[in-house]
Formats: sequence, C-alpha cells, structure tokens
Amino acid sequence: MAGNYEVEFVERTDREARFLVRGISPAFANGIRRAMIADVPTFSIDTVRVIENTSVMFDEQIGLRLGLVPLETDLDDFEVGDEVTLSIDVEGPDTAYSGDLVSNDALVQPADQNVPIIDLKDGQRLEVEADAVLDHGREHAKHQGGVAVGYRHLQRVDVVGEKSEFDEDEPQILRGVIEDDGDLIATSEFDNDLTNRYPGKELDVIDVENAFVFHVETDGSFTVDELVVRGIETIRDRADDLREAIQL
Repeated sequence: MAGNYEVEFVERTDREARFLVRGISPAFANGIRRAMIADVPTFSIDTVRVIENTSVMFDEQIGLRLGLVPLETDLDDFEVGDEVTLSIDVEGPDTAYSGDLVSNDALVQPADQNVPIIDLKDGQRLEVEADAVLDHGREHAKHQGGVAVGYRHLQRVDVVGEKSEFDEDEPQILRGVIEDDGDLIATSEFDNDLTNRYPGKELDVIDVENAFVFHVETDGSFTVDELVVRGIETIRDRADDLREAIQL
C-alpha cells in the first residue's frame, strides 16, 4: 500500500503511545484502529484443568481470572492455534499472583508478575493446569492486546484576535493534541483548557484534514511499536489477498 504518510510521536513508552499520522483518510484511520484491536493475535488462557481448589472461589471464577492475565506473545515463533501449557500451585496463607504461573515455553510468560488471582487462607490450596491458545481479538476480547486504542482528528488552533476587556475568559475545553505553529502539544499540558494557553484571545479550532492522532495502550503482550506494525501488516495482507482474488 503505497502512500505519502507522515508519522510523528507525541508521547511514547513500551506500553503506551500517542502518535500523529498525516495523509490518511478517516476510513483508513478506523481500519488501523480495528486491525490493532481485532487482527493482531495474542496468547490467552483458554482451557483450565483444576487439580485442587479449596479456596472460596468456584473453579469457573478462577478460570475467568486466569483468562484475563496478559501473556507475552512472540508472533515470529508461533501461529494462530498454537497452545502453551501453564501451571500454578500455591498454598495459603498466601496470595496467588500471575507471577506464580509457570509456563512450559520460555517465550510465553505473564506480562506482569503482580496481577492478583486469589487470596488463600491457611489450609487453602490452588493447583491448576491451563492451556493458553494464540487467537485473534475478534474471536474473544481476552485476545485483544490493545486494551485502549483510539484516534481523533489533529486540531489546529488559530488566534484570530483579542477578547474585549469586558469579555470573561470562559473555560474552553479541548482534549487530544493541537498543532500550534507546527508544534504538536498535548492538551493535558494546559489542563485541557485553551484559555490557560491563550488567555484573552479569540480562537478558531479547526480539524486538520487527513491528520489523526492515535492513542494506543497495550496489556503487555507486546510493545506499542509491535502492535502498530502488526496491525498495519494485517491490512496489507488483506489488500494483497483482495488484489490476487480480483486478478483471477
């Protein structure tokens, strides 16, 4: 998919980022969002075998909590449908955490070590084996590595004049990222209130055409960079499949 796209990061960590993409249509922006949510597979616990559970929770509740534990996913070494077995064996008085899960494959580990599963009292025990399967978010929400993926128009703020001395500075709330003289500024820097940044000014706020700011947060299954790149790759692959089908 060729195109004159420009990408610029506003904020960036391994698990959370905000970045601007110029030169894409609203439909393409939504396609990127959907691809990151639904088309990038992750490992998630799917089948649970309870060996012993003398806690206060039913087996089904334990299974639900285990299914929500994010697992690191290496998409270069696995294919959709692959399974990995994990086990946990904790005896009270203690708290069972995600870090207590032991995987039979070093490449698939809990993304966080401190997700609580259950608090076990004296004499209580939890011993479970579980199979994690690699699948897509469109099949089940627990396979969505992008826990918060959204976008909005980049907006430009133009100063068009001075307010009258008799006009009060009413709050003008704006959320997202603005462009000011070519600089990208997160609205959180001025508490999302334009009057804090432009006191006494008359302003025009304009959507910048074909420019969208994405906010992406992952559950730790992989980094933001990998989630974005893998999402784009799924769009490219579908486009290639469609091209081949049309040419038949």
